[in-house]
Amino acid sequence: MKIIQIAQRAVDLDRAAAFYADLLGAQPLARFDQPGLLFFDLGGVRLLLERGAPAALIYLEQSDLHAALTRLEGRGVKVVARPQLVFTHPDSTLGPAGTEEWMAFIEDSEGNTVALVSRTPAAGD
Repeated sequence: MKIIQIAQRAVDLDRAAAFYADLLGAQPLARFDQPGLLFFDLGGVRLLLERGAPAALIYLEQSDLHAALTRLEGRGVKVVARPQLVFTHPDSTLGPAGTEEWMAFIEDSEGNTVALVSRTPAAGD
């Protein structure tokens, strides 16, 4: 089984399209104003921004978490939580062995919280 689609609440499709195009560095795949659907590709998984969807917490990988936050803050994006080390992977059960997992949280254009995740070589490796 694999994930095909994740839905996220979007009150204003224009505003959400601009926000996520900037965040993801990609343009939407498709838009249907009625019934209010906007799609992006997340590496083969569809991100559906929908007027009627409930808010969800999605985690997006960022190769350089600090640079991404600097860029987003420069555009006025609210940072909910600054980068924190959340886990060091001793094996590959939950991520690449020998890496540290860092997370920060931002607020998107629709008031949803979005997690940004970076995996870096563990200190001392």
